[in-house]
Amino acid sequence: MSTTGLAHQAEAILVHGLIRLLTLLPPAAASRLGGAVAEGIGPFLPVTRKVGDANLRLAMPELSAKARRRILLQVWRNLGQTVAELASLRALREVPAGSLKPGYVLEGWDEHVAPHLAPGSPALFFTGHTGNWEVMPLIAATHGIDFGFMYRAPSNKLVDEMLARLRQRGYDSPVRMFPKGAAGARAAYAHVRQGGALGFLVDQKLDAGLAVPFFGKTAMTMDALAIFAMRLRCPVFPIHVRRLGPARLHVICEPPIPLPKSENKSADAVALTTEVNRIVERWVREAPGDWLWLHRRWPKGTA
Repeated sequence: MSTTGLAHQAEAILVHGLIRLLTLLPPAAASRLGGAVAEGIGPFLPVTRKVGDANLRLAMPELSAKARRRILLQVWRNLGQTVAELASLRALREVPAGSLKPGYVLEGWDEHVAPHLAPGSPALFFTGHTGNWEVMPLIAATHGIDFGFMYRAPSNKLVDEMLARLRQRGYDSPVRMFPKGAAGARAAYAHVRQGGALGFLVDQKLDAGLAVPFFGKTAMTMDALAIFAMRLRCPVFPIHVRRLGPARLHVICEPPIPLPKSENKSADAVALTTEVNRIVERWVREAPGDWLWLHRRWPKGTA
């Protein structure tokens, strides 16, 4: 067996053990543990300085070094909690506002989403890496929506399979998962064209896509959401998650975005993608510690 194969097996054994441990704990305890471990280790990793702090200095230059360190601690805590909560998705259900029980408070669904959904009609949702982004498929499944989402598969196939099983158990109903890439995009488009709903994480750095502003700096942004929306003329719903505490979340649904309609399809796609980035930027500014500043969102050398 190759060195890579052995490393993947060792990684899979470790991940399996962590999942077993987390599933034995109550949701809040598992989330608290994941957050504490990530907060204790993450700030010392090179990615914190080389990517996280650099991103913050680029996007929010008004922040002091102390403020950036505080935000990055929150980022690591939130990331650890989000990963740990994968083992408790089944327990994360809607709770009333003000509740201290594990779960999510859902705001705006009845006002902004439900009136625009029709059985057998396509719908698109987008979010960013804010709060716990894993709950969007859970909420859609809870409301009986034929939902799918695009994701970046881990390089370790064994880990990818474990996480897929974990998600499916947590959603408690079939949710389609489409890996990023040409084949995944074709399957995702076929799903939504046939009347399904599709979710996008729109804040990842890409080598292709559309160059549109994000925090005033040009960032390559996925064009699939705009292409699908322009072709299907279906509602596009912004939804984001704020963290209230360990295994406690606030999910905020906003009205669907008006779709541009001109004779220039390329310009319309740019306009829609620019609006999507503007919305995500607003979410990040409202709660910068909830967003994953640890991925390279802008090209190197951006100033």
